[in-house]
Amino acid sequence: MRLGRSWIERHIPHRDAMCLLDDVVNWDAAHVVCCATSHRSTGNPLRAHDRLGVACGIEYAAQAMAVHGALVSPDGVRPRAGYLASVRDVEFRASRLDDVVGDLEVEAWRHAGDGNSVLYSFAVRAGHDDLIRGRAAVLFDAALAVRDRGFEG
Repeated sequence: MRLGRSWIERHIPHRDAMCLLDDVVNWDAAHVVCCATSHRSTGNPLRAHDRLGVACGIEYAAQAMAVHGALVSPDGVRPRAGYLASVRDVEFRASRLDDVVGDLEVEAWRHAGDGNSVLYSFAVRAGHDDLIRGRAAVLFDAALAVRDRGFEG
């Protein structure tokens, strides 16, 4: 079942132009596939110097991860806001997104997680061409993580 933009905006912290995704195309407990057309918009808030660099694909992926968190949350429980703590092994296979003619397919796979963090891998592609891929760690409560690891003063 496809879920549209209005569903996405009700379930992730991003609204209006900053909500970059248009649809949830497919999902299960371990992954999500979303599509986006906002990369072609001249009003995209991530554009700089009249272009949308490929690194902005990380934000598209982060929003797909947030969507996935909302999808796998128990009914009626709004997921906590997550913060992108790190990205690793990122491969840029294009220089920009705004010149991509087709829609973007944004896919995220959940690999591990606990109540305070989760690890995803992600890919942003157009058709069969990967534009960016990598891994990301999402942290839900930074203060708790710092205290639990003994870094609090």
